[in-house]
This record gives sequence, C-alpha cells and structure tokens, in this order.
Amino acid sequence: MRNPKYYIAIDEYERRIIIRSLNNLRNKLIAEGRYTDAVDDVLVKVVNAPIKKFKVRVTED
Repeated sequence: MRNPKYYIAIDEYERRIIIRSLNNLRNKLIAEGRYTDAVDDVLVKVVNAPIKKFKVRVTED
C-alpha cells in the first residue's frame, strides 16, 4: 500500500516558523542526547519542498 501524500498551503512567514520550530526541537533533542532522525527527515522535507504560487479566489454564497 502506498503512503498518501498531503499538501498544505502556507505562506513564507509560516514556513519560516515551521523550520525554526523543527530546528529548535532538533537542538533540544541533541542537548538531551536523543536521536534526531525523525526531526531531521521532516526538516529536510520542509526545506526542500517545492514552492508553488497560486491564486485564491473568494466566492460568496
């Protein structure tokens, strides 16, 4: 069975917050002497994720 892919729409500010938070978590794990493999994998995915621009169209009911 294939792993499903998920897509989220975030702006550059939110992207920076995610990267900073993951890096802070990684530093905390290193300080505690714990493994950082999972956090490293997610951090690399976020940093290398392609950036796609799109327009949001607002429609009123």
